[in-house]
Amino acid sequence: MDVVDTPTPELQTMPLGLYDLVTYSIVAAGFALLAYFLYSWTSREEVGVRYRPAVLAGLCIAAVATLSYLVLFIRWDSGFTLSGGVFVPEAESARATIYPRYVDWTVTVPLLTAELLAVCSLAGARARNLRFSTMAAAFLMILTGFLGSQVLAEGRDRTALVVWGLISTAFYAYLYVALIGAVRASLPSMSTEAGRSLRNAAIVLLGTFGVYPLVYAVPVFVDVTPAWLAGMQVAYSAADVLAKVGFGVLVHKVAKMRTAEDVAAGIDTHPESVWVSHVHHSEAVLPATQRERTRFVDNAVDPAPEFADHPRRPHEHHEVEHVRGLGAEDGRVPDADARRGATRAPSARA
Repeated sequence: MDVVDTPTPELQTMPLGLYDLVTYSIVAAGFALLAYFLYSWTSREEVGVRYRPAVLAGLCIAAVATLSYLVLFIRWDSGFTLSGGVFVPEAESARATIYPRYVDWTVTVPLLTAELLAVCSLAGARARNLRFSTMAAAFLMILTGFLGSQVLAEGRDRTALVVWGLISTAFYAYLYVALIGAVRASLPSMSTEAGRSLRNAAIVLLGTFGVYPLVYAVPVFVDVTPAWLAGMQVAYSAADVLAKVGFGVLVHKVAKMRTAEDVAAGIDTHPESVWVSHVHHSEAVLPATQRERTRFVDNAVDPAPEFADHPRRPHEHHEVEHVRGLGAEDGRVPDADARRGATRAPSARA
């Protein structure tokens, strides 16, 4: 083993400025994740049932990450003691200022892949198989990185860092290929604007995934110092916010736009009008309204069984066709006055 003769990465004596910088990044990231959880919870009904799994995955991600940052802040705050103008690490508590992140990522990174796939157009066995393989790859990517960074020689073995880092990178490469393929396969079935947002979401997710191995690899090339520990904590916090909050907001936008497209195409209903960035995309369509319209048109066209053999007079044919046309072009159900007007007009002419 090539063990670096330096303290364990978490057990660095921190100058006041660097300690405060890390505290700031942890608290700011935690509040950002909490705000995203509240936003996702209050806006979950804006998305149609078909794309609701993306919102639910985002809620789980935000909840787990928020709790993880609470634990991380408690560990960081209690893990150092101010002495002689610097923060000296307490071995038991300070040691737990990095591995809670891996616990968080073990849950949230697989859910991030599921969140992206939930707004793609893949369906059936293909969607299930891809979701399983990407979530498994995401889990193994985090697990193998954890072994190299935290378990073997407490993260001070450069050989272990390289070997397990390369194994973790192989899983990342599979995620890159699989998720980009799913996005490309989905683009032809959605509007240009929704497709652009989906591409941006994939770029944000996979781009931020690339930050973690870069930070992971720092101890391979440079000595572990307090500045390195501070930089690592800040980079991880920023990447978490971008990968969870920034990506989640983009996925939420895609889900709303695809909901509006389904409503406009008549293949789904939604109880509220869909607005995205103050742009109106679809009207509210209720399932009951759709059923009432279908029942009314059917009754207007098909006579009751007892009158099925009774021939219509010419003006009755005109009434049925006129009633069928009321509101048909714009999907509205004719109201009672319109229906009465439709039946009175021929009588007046008679």
